[in-house]
Amino acid sequence: TAFARVWIPDADEVWKSAELTKNYKHGDSTLHLTLEDGMDIEHKLDDKTKNLPHLRNPDILVGENDLTALSYLHEPAVLHNLKVRFTDSKLIYTYCGIVLVAINPYENLPIYGSDIINAYSGQNMGDMDPHIFAVAEEAYKQMARDERNQSIIVSGESGAGKTVSAKYAMRYFATVSGAATEANVEEKVLASNPIMEAIGNAKTTRNDNSSRFGKYIEIGFDKRYRIIGANMRTYLLEKSRVVFQADEERNYHIFYQLCASSHLPEFKNLKLGSADVFHCTNQGRNPVIDGVDDAKEMCTTQHAFSLLGINELNQKGLFQVLAAILHLGNVEIKDRDSDSSIIPPNNRHLTVFCELMGVTYQDMSHWLCHKKLKTAQETYIKPIPRLQASNARDALAKHIYAKVFNWIVDHVNKSLRATVKQHSFIGVLDIYGFETFEINSFEQFCINYANEKLQQQFNMHVFKLEQEEYLKEQIPWTLIDFYDNQPCTHTHTHTHTHNMPKGSDDSWAQKLYNTHLKTCSLFEKPRMSNKAFIIQHFADKVQYQCDGFLEKNKDTVNEEQINVLKASKLDLLVELFQDEEKVTSPTGTAPGGRTRLSVKPKEVRSGASSKEHKKTVGCQFRNSLAMLMETLNATTPHYVRCIKPNDLKFPFTFDPKRAVQQLRACGVLETIRISAAGFPSRWTYQEFFSRYRVLMKQKDVLSDRRLTCRNVLEKLVQDQDKYQFGKTKIFFRAGQVAYLEKLRADKLRKACVRIQKTIRCWLVRKKYLRKKHAAITIQRYTRGHQARWSYMRQTLAAITIQKFQRMCVQRKVYLQKQAAALVMQTILRAYMARQKYQGLLRNHKAVFIQKHVRGWLARQRYKRSLRAIVYLQCCIRRMKAKKELKKLKIEARSVEHFKKLNVGMENKIMQLQRKLDEQAKDNRVTSERLNCLETSHAVESEKLKVEVSKLKGIEEEAKNNANRVTSLLEQLERLRKELTTTQKEKKTIEDWATKYRDEMEKMVAELKQQNGLLKTEKDDLNRMIKEQSQQMTEKMTRALAEETQQLESDLNEERSRYQNLLTEHLRLEERYDDLKEEITLSSVPKPGHRRTDSTHSSNGSECTYNSEFAESEESSRHGEDVTRGMDTSLTLKLQKRVTELEQEKSSLRNELENKEDQFQRARVREHKKSRGAELEYESLKRQELDSENKKLKHDLTAMRQSLLGNAGAGAGAPGSPPYKVLMDQLNSSCEELEVRKEEVLILRSQLVSQKEAMQHKETMTEPVHYAEDVHKMKDSGAITQAYLGLKETNRLLEGQMQQQRRSYDNEVEVLRGELQSVKEENNRQQQLLAQNLQLPPEARIEASLQHEITRLTNENLDLMEQLEKQDKTIRKLKKQLKVFSKKIGEMGAGHVETISPGQMVEETVRPVNIPRREKDFQGMLEYKKEDELKLVKNLILELKPRGVAVNLIPGLPAYILFMCLRHADYVNDDQKVRTLLTSTINSIKKILKLLLYLCSNTKRGDDFETVSFWLSNTCRFLHCLKQYSGDESFMKHNTPKQNDHCLSNFDLAEYRQVLSDLAIQIYQQLIKCMENILQPMIVSGMLEHETIQGVSGVKPTGLRKRTSSIADEGTYTLESILRQLSAFHSTMCQHGTDPELIKQVVKQQFYIIGAVTLNNLLLRKDMCSWSKGMQIRYNVSQLEEWLRDKSLMLCGAKETLEPLIQAAQLLQVKKKTDEDAEAICSMCNSLSTSQIVKVLNLYTPVNEFEERVSVTFIRTIQTRLRDRCETPQLLMDTKIIYPVTFPFNPSSLALETIQIPGSLNLAFLTRV
Repeated sequence: TAFARVWIPDADEVWKSAELTKNYKHGDSTLHLTLEDGMDIEHKLDDKTKNLPHLRNPDILVGENDLTALSYLHEPAVLHNLKVRFTDSKLIYTYCGIVLVAINPYENLPIYGSDIINAYSGQNMGDMDPHIFAVAEEAYKQMARDERNQSIIVSGESGAGKTVSAKYAMRYFATVSGAATEANVEEKVLASNPIMEAIGNAKTTRNDNSSRFGKYIEIGFDKRYRIIGANMRTYLLEKSRVVFQADEERNYHIFYQLCASSHLPEFKNLKLGSADVFHCTNQGRNPVIDGVDDAKEMCTTQHAFSLLGINELNQKGLFQVLAAILHLGNVEIKDRDSDSSIIPPNNRHLTVFCELMGVTYQDMSHWLCHKKLKTAQETYIKPIPRLQASNARDALAKHIYAKVFNWIVDHVNKSLRATVKQHSFIGVLDIYGFETFEINSFEQFCINYANEKLQQQFNMHVFKLEQEEYLKEQIPWTLIDFYDNQPCTHTHTHTHTHNMPKGSDDSWAQKLYNTHLKTCSLFEKPRMSNKAFIIQHFADKVQYQCDGFLEKNKDTVNEEQINVLKASKLDLLVELFQDEEKVTSPTGTAPGGRTRLSVKPKEVRSGASSKEHKKTVGCQFRNSLAMLMETLNATTPHYVRCIKPNDLKFPFTFDPKRAVQQLRACGVLETIRISAAGFPSRWTYQEFFSRYRVLMKQKDVLSDRRLTCRNVLEKLVQDQDKYQFGKTKIFFRAGQVAYLEKLRADKLRKACVRIQKTIRCWLVRKKYLRKKHAAITIQRYTRGHQARWSYMRQTLAAITIQKFQRMCVQRKVYLQKQAAALVMQTILRAYMARQKYQGLLRNHKAVFIQKHVRGWLARQRYKRSLRAIVYLQCCIRRMKAKKELKKLKIEARSVEHFKKLNVGMENKIMQLQRKLDEQAKDNRVTSERLNCLETSHAVESEKLKVEVSKLKGIEEEAKNNANRVTSLLEQLERLRKELTTTQKEKKTIEDWATKYRDEMEKMVAELKQQNGLLKTEKDDLNRMIKEQSQQMTEKMTRALAEETQQLESDLNEERSRYQNLLTEHLRLEERYDDLKEEITLSSVPKPGHRRTDSTHSSNGSECTYNSEFAESEESSRHGEDVTRGMDTSLTLKLQKRVTELEQEKSSLRNELENKEDQFQRARVREHKKSRGAELEYESLKRQELDSENKKLKHDLTAMRQSLLGNAGAGAGAPGSPPYKVLMDQLNSSCEELEVRKEEVLILRSQLVSQKEAMQHKETMTEPVHYAEDVHKMKDSGAITQAYLGLKETNRLLEGQMQQQRRSYDNEVEVLRGELQSVKEENNRQQQLLAQNLQLPPEARIEASLQHEITRLTNENLDLMEQLEKQDKTIRKLKKQLKVFSKKIGEMGAGHVETISPGQMVEETVRPVNIPRREKDFQGMLEYKKEDELKLVKNLILELKPRGVAVNLIPGLPAYILFMCLRHADYVNDDQKVRTLLTSTINSIKKILKLLLYLCSNTKRGDDFETVSFWLSNTCRFLHCLKQYSGDESFMKHNTPKQNDHCLSNFDLAEYRQVLSDLAIQIYQQLIKCMENILQPMIVSGMLEHETIQGVSGVKPTGLRKRTSSIADEGTYTLESILRQLSAFHSTMCQHGTDPELIKQVVKQQFYIIGAVTLNNLLLRKDMCSWSKGMQIRYNVSQLEEWLRDKSLMLCGAKETLEPLIQAAQLLQVKKKTDEDAEAICSMCNSLSTSQIVKVLNLYTPVNEFEERVSVTFIRTIQTRLRDRCETPQLLMDTKIIYPVTFPFNPSSLALETIQIPGSLNLAFLTRV
């Protein structure tokens, strides 16, 4: 039909796209077409076949990942799809069924890093974009799942990238699987690549690093599928390249590497030079490869040799042999005569050859020109001509190189050989592709034979897979006709078997003609040649030339030359040729071709040795190829076809001719043809329903999807042969999906047209109504305006007339009133002026009289008062002086006087000091300002001085001029007197004077103007200085802020580095433990010996805790004894590495501490300055109190001495009332003294703030008054004693009152606390009730049950606590009762006769009624030393978070451990403290190690709960160590009781660091455990699942089905992720994890979700669409809603999703114009340039209404983002763990209130 798009053949582009302009009718011979460039053409159909051109696929299917997803499967569709993906989307990999097509980009792409490997690891092959890593992952997964060996077959022509693809596949295996031992097998496997490339790769016209041999590498795995070894088989080494290279080609790389390194000392003895000197390396005339440094490559080769165990001696021997080959190629052979040849004597190159090879010059020169002929009786030595001698020389060089190649491969295999039993393997076959040249010989014949065999195996495998798929889906099986190349392989086989030992090439060709020309249709004879033959291969016809066939097949070498080499003094050379006469392997060695090496030989009989040795190269190659095919058939194959896009090696340039040629040769089109012959398009029923739901009516939709699809297809497609229904899929013929897509697009287009029609109608109608309403409104306002304008003109005229008439009337009245007022004002003002003048005159005269009288009176009164005042002052001063003298005499003896003076002086001194400081500070500021002003003033003054000097000069000149004027005037006068007649001269002089005066005035004006300009400039400079100072201030502020930010970032970076090093240290430590276990297990154990795990400290210094369990010490010593004799080098390396890590860890820790101290140094300095005056004041006060206490102590000592003296004199006996009174006073004084001492100590410890100091000052003044009273009454004797006794009584009474008041206050506080708790409980109950009422009935019942369980649990704990208290009280009372009973018995036995019954009763009752204060619980737990293991076992090792620990208070194990530690500190037992902390840390590590092992082996999902539990307890234990450490920074949040519980004997700062490191380890393990749980959910829930149903349609997929977006029962959804996040959050909250730590965990969770989602988006082309962007943004909004519900919006988690949000926005924004590009560049600031370009390249329309992103737009984006400074990494690093911090979080829980549940089995602990 018209407008159908088709493909037509083209000579340049192979296929061209065109569009039908007229309908095609059956029988037409031409088609009317329009090309894409607008040209109209007529395409003639083939007269014989009448085949129509191929139809084009819809644009929506162009660029698919799998070629089998195309609806029309044919050559032009495949070629166009590959071209679009390669040139437009920059995608080099494409699936073609089971084949991966890889196009060489000729450019380094960032798609092979470790991040890409991690992204493909564990993924299904169809779930990610095509990649070599996907094929490798599929092979690895099938090996583990099916227990079957795998093979990856990489083929293609030279330069297509086979070696690179094979190298990346091996790198993937080495990275994903790792090695089973520490022998670094994966590194050795990768290290073999440089060696094999050096000795087996060379530059050709098509490739700079072409592999000139085939290789099959078997990578061995153990039962856990870790690499244990490898083995390499090689095929057909191209030995002819050693002695011959074509133009623009090179020999093997190793020769050029040796020549480039010839200047090094170790290569001096090889006597090499430039590569241009040697015949074997200069034939190509281009020995240099652009961008390759051969000397550097030589270092890489040597390093690889060393890594693979080839020592320096063997390396030296290898290099000698290789250098000798170069010298041998330069040996010149000359003719002696026509039948003989000769080597000139003392040939330099032959001499060097013999020296390097260790052979004699005479023997080698002789046998290079002679050969030995053997007959039955005699042996002849015959000279040979020069040509044969040269051929023999070249054959010897090739043979030696083949032996070297063989030896290297053998040693590589020995190094890679597995030390344990191999369980399975994956083989990587890197083999040459189909070759055809202008001249094809024996080498191409063998290569094409191998490709025929591989293609036959490939066809059978594809056919088998198709058959299995049809049988699995129960589709009727019809035989598919496919190309069978079995006849071609038979032809090759028969050709190989024709061996003619004594024939020629011509006779061999005639024999081939006679044998195959009539019997085989694939064998042909050229018309113009009798020395060639043609074979029809699966790819193309190839003509082979028979010249040299037989010679290359025989591959003969002079035996005597070999014998000379066997007699060499070089050990390596002897080793190379020692097996020359033995059958080593079926190695095919072609003198002009390639050889197959290192295949294990089959066992043969000794008698058949000589016969086997005579096998031809073709026979040997056929046998080795048969072994290879046998190996491949025993494995599951995976195919990689490498394509060379162009011959000029231009990056991302696609040559259709070359591509089609290779696609035909590698079998890709044959795969397409086989698929197209059957049912290439396959859909599941659900996918078909989701895609084509729009084609169904509502009545057609049934509950049975299969029946629905069947009914719809029967209506849509009439021909039932076009589709088949399988068990789970629908199978379509080629083209049917395109037909269905057309129907779908037509239906959607009709719907769009209807929607557009309705919307446009609505818009136009709305616009019309809006215009109508606007017109009516304009008319209304216009008419109103016109009406108002006529009325307003009339009104304005009337108002104007009225205004002027009223103005005239009012003006007349005003003028009359004004005249009358002026007359009256004149008369009145004159009268008032006269009256005022007369009054002023009278007042002036009266004042004059009063002034003089009052002055005289005042002087008299002043004189009298002065005399009286002077007399009174004398009297009063005399009296006050007497009083003052008396007072000073009294106060001179009073301490109070001095104290007051001191107090005043102190205050004055402090005030003066402050004033001095302030003045000094002001002086400094003022001086600085003055200096600045002086500097600026000096500059300005200098400028002004210069100007002033100039002005002075001008002034002097003016003065001089003035003097001249005077002299001239005088002269003028003399001349006037003398010459009165000279009037004319006088006038001239006057005119000149006038002119000079004008000039002077002008000059003065100019000077004034300059002065003004100078002032203006000065003002401008001052303003500029101010502005610059402001700018400097702002600049310094910004610099300070930037430096602060930089320090913070550096701090985070250092913290991250420290935590990474800690992780590495722990990993090495675990590895060290594992090695010790392996070594111990590998040794023979002694009878009865039991090994336990040794413990190792994670701290840098192991001396902090070095006591372990007894078994651990024994096992450690035993492990050390065992490891002494075993792998000591590995142990030393590990120990050295651990030491280096510890040193780096300590250095990083010091740097971290230094950087943290930088933030507080400024504060500390300011704090010290402000505290200086306070400390001085407190020191003075402390000295005063000390002196007062000394005085009191002296007084008490004096009183005690006086008492003793009185007692000796008999004044009072002991027991007498005076003695008791004095002793009471003495005791009270002692108590007072102790109180003063305590006050002094308190004062010393509480120097925190000036307010507290002033409070202590007020409280300390009471003893001063008391001492003053005592001092005043000291002389009054008995009165003093009475006074003191009275004060003591008052003090005792006051103390009792205060005690009662305190008890009352305590009771009130307790009652208030109980009341508050009751209120809180009531509020909580009301809140729970309100919440329960809002819940549905099922959730309400569950919540009420949960609440009831919690309440009962709390009540049980309270009752248990009360029961324990009662038990303890009963025990105490019983103990007291026993003591009292014992005392009563003793008293009754001793005093029965002397004591009355009443007295006995009183004595027995009295002890019971004595009030005894019960000892408070101090928050400590005591245990015995032998119970330590039991404590650790019950509290750590056997504690189950889901079992016993679920009902505990959060952090109870940490509290119990700390209470035990407190008791050890209380009793000052350092050994107990050390062992307890060490046991705790090691036990937690043991649990973590066990969990890590279980997680890696059993994939358990409940490990998160255990790790979270111990993270919470470790942090709580760390916080307890800080809170009770005694450090003031940690004590400020404590209660007084908690401060009393601080540790008193030990500083555990080092252990706090160890616990912090342990917490970091637990946190990282928690993140890994969480990541393992979330990883399977993220891609399915965030990308694949359709949260908004129906938004994104399912596109047609190929053979490799992707994961369906329709949610099945086992599929993860977004709800699964949210439920898992809620489970994580609730678990951490239940365990009492710190809120700040929960925020960090949530941030890490969201980073993992965002990074994994974005990485998969960047690697999946099917996910980059507009609808998927909408799905992602909706999913992100749901995650943000979850954060909002959990109050975690400020934790930084949302910011981690910013790259994903921007990627989703990028999928949805418009992508056409430059404005769109600018918007994208400003919007996507969190995405890198490579990520933006990748998303734009991958953007794929799901519907035909969407448009692809043009290449021009992508280049515009790249140009705009060129200046961005960023890393070129494509994927986000999902392994990043943000540095964790543990902010101090003190606990308000009192230790003395903690009760230990009986379920913990800790009855051996005693509360103290």
